Amino acid sequence: QVFLLDTATDPADKSMKLDLVSIDASTGDVLWRRSHPFEERHRHSRNTAASSTPVVHEGHVYFAYGDANHAELLAYDMKGEPVWSRDLGPWSGVHGFGASPVVIDSKLLLFNDQQSKSLEAWQTPGKSSMLAFNPKTGETIWETPVTSTRPSYGVPTTDGKQLICASTGDGVFGLDPETGKMLWSLKVFNKRCCSSPLVVGDLVIGTCGSGGGGNYLSAVRIPKSASDQPTEAFRITTAAPYVPTPAVKDNLMFLISDNGIATCIDWQDDGKKVWNKRLGGNFGASPIIIGDQLLAISLDGTAHVMPAGDSPSGAKSFDLGGPVGATPAFAEGRLFLRINDELCCLKTK
Repeated sequence: QVFLLDTATDPADKSMKLDLVSIDASTGDVLWRRSHPFEERHRHSRNTAASSTPVVHEGHVYFAYGDANHAELLAYDMKGEPVWSRDLGPWSGVHGFGASPVVIDSKLLLFNDQQSKSLEAWQTPGKSSMLAFNPKTGETIWETPVTSTRPSYGVPTTDGKQLICASTGDGVFGLDPETGKMLWSLKVFNKRCCSSPLVVGDLVIGTCGSGGGGNYLSAVRIPKSASDQPTEAFRITTAAPYVPTPAVKDNLMFLISDNGIATCIDWQDDGKKVWNKRLGGNFGASPIIIGDQLLAISLDGTAHVMPAGDSPSGAKSFDLGGPVGATPAFAEGRLFLRINDELCCLKTK
């Protein structure tokens, strides 16, 4: 099964709905659809009510959304039966909601990051937190307040010992996965974080930026003990991504800037540039690696395929036939793409 969020309009009263949709991965047939009333609010033109990504874990699918009234986290089983839901209260942010849940170490995590600065007159400053839930019951295991500035949309990750997160308010930081206690933080960002943090070796990679530029990538060294302090290992300010999350293969990291420049760096060599190549166009989706190839898709739907290695030679591009804003997903030999208002599945050899 493939799960995604979709927006729809109720034909009876023209009200907006947010649907969780289950699709047969082999045939593309819709298996079931579950609708939820949704009251629209102002959001960025590239954001939608269905921007969040569901996550599947041990027979359940989880997703979150935020509308003009509240944010909510919900769980369904594989047959579309509701299991539990949690009302998370008001949510504030001028670009709109976009957080996705993730399961790490048998805990369902949601970064409920909200806006407290540069709000519209009608908005109330939000209160941000990292939340951990019991995936089976929806009960809160812990909640850790974090610094509110403007919403960050990255999904937490782990280095195997702690949760690793990134936001404008607290920079790169680590949390105890059992208690939620903040173990350390380094405030390296002065703009919005849209990408998800990556852990490579003993480094955390995060990016920040804005629609007006000033984007940069920061590599922060994870403290080895409670007495150590985090340090910034290197920073990249040229052709750094803002929205797209980098992709990694061995010692190489591939960056796709929002204005269409691909760069390969060696993260083990202080971010030394290996190559760069102008692709053209604008990007929002993150690049992914399939086998030994790098796939990057621009907002206008131009797919760029090149070797995920120390040279971009042999790069090819082709038109997918419609705009693409979502990062593609690859699983069991199938590549899933949201092209315009369609979900497409490509089989790979």
